[in-house]
Amino acid sequence: MKQNLANKLIGIGFILVLWTLMHLMIHTAAIPSPIKTVLSLYDQLKNGLLIDLLYSLYRVMVALFFSSLLGTALGIAMGLSPKMDQIISPIVYILYPLPKIAFLPILMILFGLKETSKILLIVLIIIFQFILSSKQAIDGIPSNLVISMTSLKQSKIMHLKNLYIPAVLPSFFTSLRVSFGISISILFFGENFATTYGMGYRIMNAWAMANYTQMFAGILLLSLVGLVVYGLIDIIQKRACKWMYITYNK
Repeated sequence: MKQNLANKLIGIGFILVLWTLMHLMIHTAAIPSPIKTVLSLYDQLKNGLLIDLLYSLYRVMVALFFSSLLGTALGIAMGLSPKMDQIISPIVYILYPLPKIAFLPILMILFGLKETSKILLIVLIIIFQFILSSKQAIDGIPSNLVISMTSLKQSKIMHLKNLYIPAVLPSFFTSLRVSFGISISILFFGENFATTYGMGYRIMNAWAMANYTQMFAGILLLSLVGLVVYGLIDIIQKRACKWMYITYNK
């Protein structure tokens, strides 16, 4: 635990040193000092930035919930049923490469200008990560494990509980990490249309006004949130996938 904390502090320290060096060497307002950025972040948190953060986190978390639930279910179904795989795979392969950000105007026309269209945009982009990773995890299960479960006359529910879900969990958490980062990136586009709240809107508005200190403060806040979220995912994964962290003494 202490070693893990020390490693994180070393990583944060390295970024701060690099940031400071860039600020001192480049001599441009576009790269403010870390101290000014932290002070700006403190001021903004007292003046409404927390509301923007909560709006953004709401959009991301709702999208992650539905994407992970539906995407994982579809991936498992595709892995277990060749017929489902034949039906769904062509749809996934056609839609996955499309630049789905371009569909935001259509989503706004169909679902309005409020939260639904923004959340759906994130879902349309990240759901494929869960579908493909879940299917690959099911496909990667050794056949002898399936045969062993079958020979023990386990029910389909027991197959799902004791074999398929544990096989999918590691890739599920990986998809969760990747999808959270992608979702944050999507906010910079989605939150600049028909909204006045959100980290994407706040950061891009600061950039448009050439207020780079305020812009970096927003980026710093998202980085800190990411650090917390990824830390929580690590903790949950260690509890849900205990077998991955078992060490054997030789």
